[in-house]
Amino acid sequence: MSVVARNVTVCPPLAVLGRDVEVPLVSGEKVGYAALDYAASAPALQRVWDDVAAYAPYYGSVHRGAGYLSQLSTDLFEQSRAAVADFLDLREDDQVVFTRATTDSLNLLAGALPSGTRVFAFETEHHASLLPWPGRGLEVAYLRAPRSPREAVAALDAALEAAGSGPKLVCVTGASNVTGEIWPVAELAAVAHARGARIVLDAAQLAPHHRVSVRELDVDWVAFSGHKLYAPFGAGVLAGRADWLDAAEPYLAGGGASRTVAREADGSVAVEWHRGPARHEAGSPNVIGAYAIASACRALTEAGLDTLHAREQQLIEWLRAGLAEIPEVRVLTLFGEDHPRVGVLSFVVQGWNSSHFAAALSAEYGIGVRDGLFCAHPLVRTLLGGEEAAPSECGAPEPSLPGERSLNAIRVSFGAGTPEEHVDRFLAAVRELVGNGAAWSYRTEGGRCVPDTRR
Repeated sequence: MSVVARNVTVCPPLAVLGRDVEVPLVSGEKVGYAALDYAASAPALQRVWDDVAAYAPYYGSVHRGAGYLSQLSTDLFEQSRAAVADFLDLREDDQVVFTRATTDSLNLLAGALPSGTRVFAFETEHHASLLPWPGRGLEVAYLRAPRSPREAVAALDAALEAAGSGPKLVCVTGASNVTGEIWPVAELAAVAHARGARIVLDAAQLAPHHRVSVRELDVDWVAFSGHKLYAPFGAGVLAGRADWLDAAEPYLAGGGASRTVAREADGSVAVEWHRGPARHEAGSPNVIGAYAIASACRALTEAGLDTLHAREQQLIEWLRAGLAEIPEVRVLTLFGEDHPRVGVLSFVVQGWNSSHFAAALSAEYGIGVRDGLFCAHPLVRTLLGGEEAAPSECGAPEPSLPGERSLNAIRVSFGAGTPEEHVDRFLAAVRELVGNGAAWSYRTEGGRCVPDTRR
């Protein structure tokens, strides 16, 4: 199985920071770290790091500085905006707003929705796209988890038809951060527009793995995070239609968002706000973060998104085939085992608490994965069907609902920088833990499962 995957690999992994880092095991040995938690934060591409380091000495204030470095930084900031627009294949009148992350982007959009907008989201969404809408005077409809793409499209169509007239917004993920499964975004966008609604795409998990064309998908907005796109410098993007954003109050009030400010005769202050991206980018922008995102966009494009996707699919097939050989492992899926996915996969192991299993992977093998409910609590609970995790020396770090002792799963995720050897090591470690158990005892410390070294 591993030999076949190596023989057909279409390209080597991209160079990322941390690829040579060694970490200590509980035994006292050191091993090269296997980073398999890309869905949380991907390592920076070496190309991104080099570009940022080359620019850093020339860093300056943007938009209002007369000096050379300020002018250079302003040009670089706006060129970064153009690079993101190209990467997303935006329409001519679309705009790119730089934010802090996907969560920030969707909260910005939530504050820009016209009064009376009805929002529709599946309960399967990440909390970043599930939670920004309530509490803003908006009516929110949460649709139950569909079990097929066709069911998702039909459920949205029925909900929008029943909603009647008025502004409506659909929020949908491009790829699940739990199962990695790709959603039928173009079909959902077609239904939304046919019913007079707009749609925003949460591409946090899709953009690092798959080409995202706003024109082809026909979505109104797209949001993603730099730290998942190999540019972990605290920046994100909200890109798409300008009208609702230009009509809204600025996301933050302050310098940069204001065009003119004047004292009135009655002592108040009159403000004229900018239109366009500056309206929602008050304060000194994160130039490094924006440039890092642009660098990552260029690097992925130059490497060939289709080529990177093909390599990732080989790793996915390799991983799934290896886990399928272990009867105690159950992979979580919403749309079925054969549905297309990106490099994200969650599973549970019979007889194991997931927190305990993930802790053992780290402490005994130097493999970093994620355990818990992955900021998608309703979805994971649906996928687990309410079953309790196995009792353990240490339980899940995330709180459970009343009556739940421990509901949690293990997530393994990878991308363009993942070497094949990391998948090999992971599968070997899973087999060994399932077959022989952990070599150490574990306890809960600070809410985390850790090896008990007090012996």
